[in-house]
Amino acid sequence: MIKRIWDWGWDLYRKHKEGFNYLIFGFLAFVLNYVLYWVFESLLHIHYMAATVLSWVLTTAFAYWTNRTFVFQSRNKDFRMIWKELVSFFSARVATEVLELALMYLMVDCLHGNEYVAKLIGQTLVILANYVLSKLWIFKEKK
Repeated sequence: MIKRIWDWGWDLYRKHKEGFNYLIFGFLAFVLNYVLYWVFESLLHIHYMAATVLSWVLTTAFAYWTNRTFVFQSRNKDFRMIWKELVSFFSARVATEVLELALMYLMVDCLHGNEYVAKLIGQTLVILANYVLSKLWIFKEKK
């Protein structure tokens, strides 16, 4: 019985490996982003917008490495292709960071909401947008 469940789970993982890996490493990036934000904002008393940007910079470096290596398993070895991939990745992440900052401003400054709830909502939308951009633009299979 346990072997059948294990085999079923393993087959499911292999069939949807990219999606599962994105969820795993996306969750780790989310946790890293949230923890760094908390450290910068609560412990170091950095303004919530600056804390958002600082946590983004560090998390984006982590996310590039994990997405390239484990999720989309980029096989690019040529420096020019890696550079293009890196620039595309950070460009897409800048766009989604602007989205997060706009959402944070709207929810915290305009609607007077809790910054941690706003961060959670913003990060959820950003993770979804990042997957779509990574899948369709940055790490798409080259023919």
